[in-house]
Amino acid sequence: MTDTRFDPSQADGRWQRAWEEAGIFHADSNSNKPKSYVLEMFPYPSGRIHMGHVRNYTMGDVLARYKKMRGHEVLHPMGWDAFGMPAENAAMEKGVHPGGWTRENIANMKAQLKRIGFALDWSREFATCDPEYYGQEQSLFIDMYEAGLVYRKESEVNWDPVDMTVLANEQVIDGKGWRSGAEVEKRKLNQWFLKITDFAEDLLDGLSGLDNWPDKVKLMQENWIGKSQGLRCTFRFVDSDHGIEVFTTRPDTMFGASFVAIAADHPFAQAQAEHVPALAEFIAECKRGGTTAAELETAEKMGFDTGYSVEHPLAKHWHLPVYVANFVLMDYGTGAVFGCPAHDQRDLDFARKYDLPVTRVVADGDETASEFRGDVAYTGPGRIVNSEWMNGMTVDEAKAAVIAKAEHDGWGQGETQYRLRDWGVSRQRYWGTPIPFIHCDTCGVVPVPKNQLPVELPEDVDFSTPGNPLLRHPTWKHVECPGCGGKAERETDTLDTFTNSSWYFLRFASQPADKPFDPEEVAKWLPVEQYIGGIEHAILHLLYARFWTRALQRMGHLDFAEPFASLFTQGMVTHETYTVTRPPTNEERQIFGWEDEAAHQSITQYLTPAEVEKRGERAFWIDPDGIEREVEIGRVIKMSKSKKNTVDPDNIIDTYGADAARWFMLSDSPPERDLPWSEAGIEGCGRFVQRLWRLFGQYDAGASGEDKALTRKLHQTIAAVAEDIEALNFNKAVARIYELTSVAEKAAPSAARSEAIAGLMKLSSPMMPHLAEEAWHRAGFAGLIAEAAWPDHDPALLIEDEVTIAVQHMGKLRDTLSAPKGASKEDLEALALASEKVQRSIDGAEIRKVIVVPDRLVNIVT
Repeated sequence: MTDTRFDPSQADGRWQRAWEEAGIFHADSNSNKPKSYVLEMFPYPSGRIHMGHVRNYTMGDVLARYKKMRGHEVLHPMGWDAFGMPAENAAMEKGVHPGGWTRENIANMKAQLKRIGFALDWSREFATCDPEYYGQEQSLFIDMYEAGLVYRKESEVNWDPVDMTVLANEQVIDGKGWRSGAEVEKRKLNQWFLKITDFAEDLLDGLSGLDNWPDKVKLMQENWIGKSQGLRCTFRFVDSDHGIEVFTTRPDTMFGASFVAIAADHPFAQAQAEHVPALAEFIAECKRGGTTAAELETAEKMGFDTGYSVEHPLAKHWHLPVYVANFVLMDYGTGAVFGCPAHDQRDLDFARKYDLPVTRVVADGDETASEFRGDVAYTGPGRIVNSEWMNGMTVDEAKAAVIAKAEHDGWGQGETQYRLRDWGVSRQRYWGTPIPFIHCDTCGVVPVPKNQLPVELPEDVDFSTPGNPLLRHPTWKHVECPGCGGKAERETDTLDTFTNSSWYFLRFASQPADKPFDPEEVAKWLPVEQYIGGIEHAILHLLYARFWTRALQRMGHLDFAEPFASLFTQGMVTHETYTVTRPPTNEERQIFGWEDEAAHQSITQYLTPAEVEKRGERAFWIDPDGIEREVEIGRVIKMSKSKKNTVDPDNIIDTYGADAARWFMLSDSPPERDLPWSEAGIEGCGRFVQRLWRLFGQYDAGASGEDKALTRKLHQTIAAVAEDIEALNFNKAVARIYELTSVAEKAAPSAARSEAIAGLMKLSSPMMPHLAEEAWHRAGFAGLIAEAAWPDHDPALLIEDEVTIAVQHMGKLRDTLSAPKGASKEDLEALALASEKVQRSIDGAEIRKVIVVPDRLVNIVT
């Protein structure tokens, strides 16, 4: 090679075009090769890719390229999770159509991804907003309806009166809509649901077979499904045949009960609120607070004494007050609990606030006093105390005993409950999959005939008014009933966007025009061999995808239950944040109503890394008026557009090339950990690209001569890098390539050295494909290195037959020598004493002792 520097601005595009023209990444379902399906979670087209995308897709790309070199037929597709609220927000804020905004973003992000050189099968690309895709989703939804897995019922929802849409619990912040800031109302609306609870036990059992999933993800799903075994029983009102039905997972603690608490939306609470204004106001206050279990866990515990009492099932003379409490959820169990403060922290906080008894009934040692004085509830194992006939039992023995007594006496029943609830999929918005049903006054709710699918979204929609444009569209919703031919209306709700990502991996494998997928073709590729994505998707997306696969299996569309054989959750790319405090502009003064210019108001704003000049440990920014201001350097956090601590991949590629960016994503940090971004790091990667290029330039096809140590190192590296890639230990593979590069650079010219250089081209090819292709071509090899075979290794060369011996004189290192592994102490001593360096150090002194540590060290004492 004559060029001393690798020029990525020329090479990157040249080889990307060569791969595309050759179609080498198009997956052939009919190939006889072993098949590998590598998939990263597809992105939402927000407008630009970020370094987190680059890291995620680089990992999958290395694996896909490696599998191809190992002789596999590889499916490595890309598409777009394109429905969702951001597009509608853009429509409202910028006056653009969600479809146009989305398509423009897809074009931008696709161009960016192509610049990085990913080995993607773009022939299978689709966006979930394509009618060809969501029409097939509508078909599956109808199939699920006909199989009894879809139903419609009235349900209480969080309603934003400004945006006029339903909000998920997570979108309600301090009782207000996350976007509008309006006070959220509780409304009852007819909503569509998927019966995921039908599969609760199967989803839970299936986790045990997911050996190649992170334990953390499996635990998160297990907790979300939330299987609990306990007692359903009735606490009867005093002198009444009616009562409060309670579900408890701790029947062993019933003798520690001091109150019964019901949810704010419990039927008894609602009935009492009709004639108790103070209770009605308390319930309204509860509904204004947080609605998620996590929020209720940390919120101040509040209660309202209803004035009613109930009898304890184990001692009818023992009466407990009934409270309405803000920490009880109606959608878990029965919406009512008995409170045992000594052994449940929420109950203890509540009891301390309302001065209720706290009785110890589980003891972990000698402390058996009935009065519990601590502020931290005891929830561990122990023996039952202060519980009459249960005293001395273990917790598990007491649970079984109480359930048995309840069932025998007829006041309760052992029961299994799940935290998991059916999946509400109705969304009152435009940019989503139209729910394919029609409402007819005569026929009721009927599915759209499949020959009329897809039900497409209308293009002529108006976003000037909050709410769902489909609901107020003048013509779209008005149709004939497919049953009776009479006047009817389309369903105007659209599906939750998680439905789009619950089966997309099947459509990548098979894309017939007349059905969602061909089961036989899907069976060639699925389950996905390696799925890669963020830990933030551990519950919803991954759980829903597992549910959809099981539902399709039950309906006969698939013959497997788990969609992803192996799951890897990569760490985030992080960067320090930069903020600067400055005086407000005149425009900002008007916006905030700051009329007094002499007042000391200030604005704190985030800055991008490109706007900041670092000088040692300090940073500075030049404001629009040319004034230099010192910048506060914040902590290192996940790259975020809102914090402006993002790095544009295009800028990195412009400066260093795609391969340096890819190499940095794989270096240093283990892939499951966060990767701190640093300019020094990417600069170092750029230097290594050039260093490797120089080494590649020294390939000599006509060289001769052996170098046994280098050959051994090459074969050891080939085996180790393969093992590391398959285990997704990319940082270890990178380290081994660094190591072999250093050894090859120092080696004398020989045929063995050229073999090592050619081997390095192949080993680095999955990680730095443009550099490897350029070097491969200029070295005179035929074809594309992306289609070359992974180098073979000789198992015999993996075993070290030589070791390095450290030779010391009086404890100080004087020489290092190579010796046969397992050499005798006598041979090692003779070898050490024959060293010229050692003899110069001894300088004729009397040798008193020679200490030999086999295969490691010789120390000469004089």
